[in-house]
Amino acid sequence: MCGICGFTGEIEQREETLRKMTEVITHRGPNSDGYFSDDYISMGFRRLSIIDLENGDQPITNENGNLVLTFNGEIYNYKDLKKELEELGHHFHTTSDSEVLVHAFEEWGEDMFEKLRGMFAFAIYNKETKAVFLARDFFGIKPLHYTLIGDDLCYASEIKSILEHPDFTKRFNDKALDAYLSFQYVPQPMTFFKDVYCLLPGHYMWFKDGVIETQRYFEPKFRPNNEMTEEEAINKIEKVFEDSVNAHKIADVEVGCFLSSGVDSSYVASYFEGQKTFTVGFDFGEKYNEIDWAKSLSEKINVEHHAKLISSEEFWAAVPKVQYHMDQPLADPSCVALYFVTKLASEHVKVVLSGEGADELFGGYTCYNDPRVFKIYQTIVPYFLRRAIGWICKKLPDIKGRDYLIRATHPLEKRYIGNAYMYDEKQKQAILKNPEIATDPARMTRRMYTRARRYDDETKMQYLDINMWMVGDILLKADRMSMANSLELRVPFLDKEVFGVASTIPTPLRVNKFNTKYAMRKAALRHLPEEVAEKPKLGFPVPTRVWLRDEHYYHVVKDMFTSPTAEKFFNTEMLLEYLDEHFEGKEDHSRKIWTIYVFLVWYHIYFGAVSPEDLAPAERPVPPEKPEPQPEEQVDNEADEPADEGDDDAEGTKIFTPVKEQDIPQEEAQAENADPAEGDAAVEEEPEREFEDIFSSSGNTAKRVNIEPEEEAKPISFTDDIDPEDFFNNLKSQLRENFDSEESAKDSDTKK
Repeated sequence: MCGICGFTGEIEQREETLRKMTEVITHRGPNSDGYFSDDYISMGFRRLSIIDLENGDQPITNENGNLVLTFNGEIYNYKDLKKELEELGHHFHTTSDSEVLVHAFEEWGEDMFEKLRGMFAFAIYNKETKAVFLARDFFGIKPLHYTLIGDDLCYASEIKSILEHPDFTKRFNDKALDAYLSFQYVPQPMTFFKDVYCLLPGHYMWFKDGVIETQRYFEPKFRPNNEMTEEEAINKIEKVFEDSVNAHKIADVEVGCFLSSGVDSSYVASYFEGQKTFTVGFDFGEKYNEIDWAKSLSEKINVEHHAKLISSEEFWAAVPKVQYHMDQPLADPSCVALYFVTKLASEHVKVVLSGEGADELFGGYTCYNDPRVFKIYQTIVPYFLRRAIGWICKKLPDIKGRDYLIRATHPLEKRYIGNAYMYDEKQKQAILKNPEIATDPARMTRRMYTRARRYDDETKMQYLDINMWMVGDILLKADRMSMANSLELRVPFLDKEVFGVASTIPTPLRVNKFNTKYAMRKAALRHLPEEVAEKPKLGFPVPTRVWLRDEHYYHVVKDMFTSPTAEKFFNTEMLLEYLDEHFEGKEDHSRKIWTIYVFLVWYHIYFGAVSPEDLAPAERPVPPEKPEPQPEEQVDNEADEPADEGDDDAEGTKIFTPVKEQDIPQEEAQAENADPAEGDAAVEEEPEREFEDIFSSSGNTAKRVNIEPEEEAKPISFTDDIDPEDFFNNLKSQLRENFDSEESAKDSDTKK
């Protein structure tokens, strides 16, 4: 695994700039660095040595040296490709997969992607044509960001590298804040930095003469074979997944595996007999701790297991560091837990395999059951009546069945924006200082639903999550947290061949009344104990709701909610209302609170130039020991001691500068002049401009073709067995109470 960066054009202190851009991503490749420069381009590289440890350094060229490559990722079928290319007359000087990649581009050009199997983000420079070619893998496992600085290109694996370019002006993108508040992540290609974009999964990009052109080369389309039997599906899944795991284990260093109690990582780990697995958990009971489950399974499948229990203090202290490495705020609390498990693994191995992608490909999220569960209700009850019932339910306390009727109010395209839904448009308008930037999050998912219009509802949800939630949340945190600890993370479920099988599985063999990931679980059952293969999805639960009802962490968040930064963006009285209601146990606002808190932490680091260490919460104060009883006359005669106020900080506050401080006033001016998003009518009339309307932050005239957004996450739904009689009895009771209280209030006002 590696980090890449580069820029075109002449600037002052060019070599120093390239080194700064490269060094700031040293965590992606601590083993070595490499540089290439000519009169047009400067390219930087950091290496984490995995394959061909002696000779695999980059940048690397083809035979005649006219193509220069920097590459982040792994090509799992590189040995087969090398043999094919040698038969075509190519000569190799290393045994690395990176050299195979540059020769593949030389031989097949843009058609090379049909032959690749792997995860990658790379840049290739043609010395003769002065053209730069960037590409990102099929599912977006590896990141790649870019911006135009005048007529020049700047690109990097992480945004923090771009921020080191002296001619780049750092400006805050308020459109990203609007999207983030709904999705808990920023849908790609947009970022929180104006004019900085993500190259989308399955896309490549050409840059020449100041113009960018992008093209999609891969789209994850579902083509279910409804004639397929259950046994056929299970056999196909087992065969292709075993092949994928074996391909992903290829390395010249030891490979380990993450292990939880769930079927995804357990299925991967079942191929790791005699090797190492890693798990973390929290000391908050079985719901937040899978260590015992993982330990028991590791004994059954004969692996060496390592585990860590994360303390509350460790978790909260790590939040600023995690958000620094993320580049952009991500309100998924599990990214902090992932930071700790990758740190644990990095102490033992250089490569780990993980189970990301199984839910999206095989239908694993519990919310994928919603269309089946809602079908009868939505068929019987007219839409206008469902809306009325849903409106009433929103006014009720959290009684059983309330969320079911709220979720069932609208058709899929209006209610489902992905695995997480933090704030809707009205809620954003209420909390934002500038409510004009708030938009309906369904605008950002509309194009996805248009492309998936021929699928059934369950498959639409999968398609949406693959293109948005998985890229913007799941894979982003997987890359950033593993790279923060110089660990390569591989995901065998997100393999082109595995998806080829998953895309043909009929919907009833993905999601049905018996389970989610039905056929995949049956395949895993051939390798795992039944209690693991059939275990309901737990995810990676983090006890944020518990912490936010603890007085210490309540005050940690409250301090952040009353900070000048919070005042700048939010109506803080609304934030404090959410916080107090949660603290008092009236409502569970933990996810909404966490979303705002994470954004504020991130903003302080990247736009306030504050060190992550300075943002770490103070440890919980130790309760003072009770003084021993003293004779009454002694107490009366003793003078009261003043409280110890502590010494002043002799060193002052540490200043952390991931970007130039002089840029901050420009950003503040920009925040005051935010452009409101255009209306829905404009989007419908000009669908090809939707990228510009919603995601873009400048008028740069770069041509972007087939660019699509991406989505984000937390399970917003679960299926309960609902007793209609109990629910409607509760409903009538609550309506009567509300009516009586309103009538009493009216009588009181009349008397006054």
